[in-house]
Amino acid sequence: MAARQGTFDWGEPSPVRDAVPWLRSADPSQWTVAPPWRPLLDRFWSGRSGQGVLDFLRLRLDEGAVIYPPQPLRALAECGPDDVRVVIVGQDPYHGPGQAEGLAFSVAPNVRIPPSLRNIFKELQREIGGSLPRIGTLSPWARQGVLLLNSCLTVEDGRAGSHAGRGWETLTDEVILACSQSPEPKVFMLWGAHAQKKAGLVDPTLHLVLTANHPSPLSATRGPEPFVGCGHFGLANRWLESHSREPVSWSLDGVGDSSEKTVA
Repeated sequence: MAARQGTFDWGEPSPVRDAVPWLRSADPSQWTVAPPWRPLLDRFWSGRSGQGVLDFLRLRLDEGAVIYPPQPLRALAECGPDDVRVVIVGQDPYHGPGQAEGLAFSVAPNVRIPPSLRNIFKELQREIGGSLPRIGTLSPWARQGVLLLNSCLTVEDGRAGSHAGRGWETLTDEVILACSQSPEPKVFMLWGAHAQKKAGLVDPTLHLVLTANHPSPLSATRGPEPFVGCGHFGLANRWLESHSREPVSWSLDGVGDSSEKTVA
């Protein structure tokens, strides 16, 4: 029997499995996270939703599915709860071979920049100038306290949204709520209708919530809140500074160079 799209017979060689990083096991102990997140994660894994996620991942891996990214919790590894300054909410990982690297909207350095990320870069260029980034990794943002969090943390090769509704959303909602309940002022960037459903988890008296259309070419320039021209990067930094927090160096020139300029 031929394998379904996104799945492979374990007995047959798989070019995708051999060529790109993918999830090897449904074992959370193998997934790197910043230690302060562990109590929240332990509660999740011991509950019904967490067990449901792991059971589903094990089943799909046993059936030969190729699942991305190899480190589903990378957003929680790059950015501890006390480090978070900005939260950017995505939907689910990219489903093409080698694209997803565990950070919302970000792709691995050797991967073609997807259209939504290209629009993010165009808005960034509009605000701070300079050239368009040549690579699509957003890890320099993550290392500065930008939590790049997808609502669903895994996906199967070639099957967008294939792991939605399997329990990941319970975890990521808890992460957003934990960030909101922390007294340190933060900025939440909610792009598109899916992300904006999370607004109810955020305390607007403590934090700044910025909304705009999704940066997808289908919606980036449409009303009522076009992504193009939203000015979110500068708005975030001005608000952070007004609340005695360090601004984010959004520039990706040099990928993490400490001399990167900030948005005024």
